[in-house]
Amino acid sequence: MINNYSNTAQLKDLMTAPPMTAAQHAEIMRKRNEQRRKIEDAREQRQAEKDLYGEGA
Repeated sequence: MINNYSNTAQLKDLMTAPPMTAAQHAEIMRKRNEQRRKIEDAREQRQAEKDLYGEGA
C-alpha cells in the first residue's frame, strides 16, 4: 500500500507555492512515461526469456 502521508511540507508552504508551469509538467510527465516504458520493456523481455527457455507456470 502506498503511504500518502510521507510528505512533510507545511500546508502554508503548499498553498503559497506558485503553480507548476506547463513546461515543468511536461518534463515530469516525459520522465514518468520513460520510466514506465523501461519497466514494461523489462517485463516483456523477462517474459520472452521465460517463454524461450520453457520456464514459468
